Amino acid sequence: MPVETKTFVDQISRAFWEDMKRMSTLVESIPGKPLFFDGDPADYVYLVESGKVRLSKTSTDGKELTLQVYNPGELFGLFGLFNSSLCYSATAVVLQPGELRVISRASLEELLTANGAYCVEFLRWMSLENRRMQSKFRDLLLNGKTGALYSTLIRMCNTYGRQLPNGILIDLSLTNKDLAQFIGLTRESVNRLLGDLKKLDVIEPLPNGYILVKDIHYLREKICCDDCPPDICRL
Repeated sequence: MPVETKTFVDQISRAFWEDMKRMSTLVESIPGKPLFFDGDPADYVYLVESGKVRLSKTSTDGKELTLQVYNPGELFGLFGLFNSSLCYSATAVVLQPGELRVISRASLEELLTANGAYCVEFLRWMSLENRRMQSKFRDLLLNGKTGALYSTLIRMCNTYGRQLPNGILIDLSLTNKDLAQFIGLTRESVNRLLGDLKKLDVIEPLPNGYILVKDIHYLREKICCDDCPPDICRL
């Protein structure tokens, strides 16, 4: 059963959050608008107040891989600290309308330098983010194409899942092309794999790009799931 996972805002103290709000600028986020591109100077970090933002990476052959979809309360755009020549290593584009808090990386560095307690909270959050990313890449590399899809569906259940009487609804509208970009597969491969799962009554595609996972235990068994905590096994 999906468990609510904690965002960046949930993991820091009220005082830290209030100080971050004071140093931030609240801006409107418009769907389709790029916030930064791969290779741009990494001068700002962003926090989602509302809406969704997608972080992606494009390979030299033009294949696009979705690294993360950020929801309200989550911090992104941080590719390092205390280095004047940092650049973004991915591209961020707004998926759903909302608001973002824009924070100068230099201001965040000053805040962390001046307050050791905030620094500990921030390092604890960064450690969790690194474990999530390592876990995801491990699954994509070790489980093959089929296992990568199964792992991604499990992570989507943990991140966006809503328990229903007949299964877990992934409450995120995705085309098969969108889903393929999470895994680095072609849309045709994802179509075939989802079709196989539908025949086995493991999933049920729903209108408007939603997926109902009817048998998550089947997916876990097929990839010999390590049963990671929900805070780790998520997108």
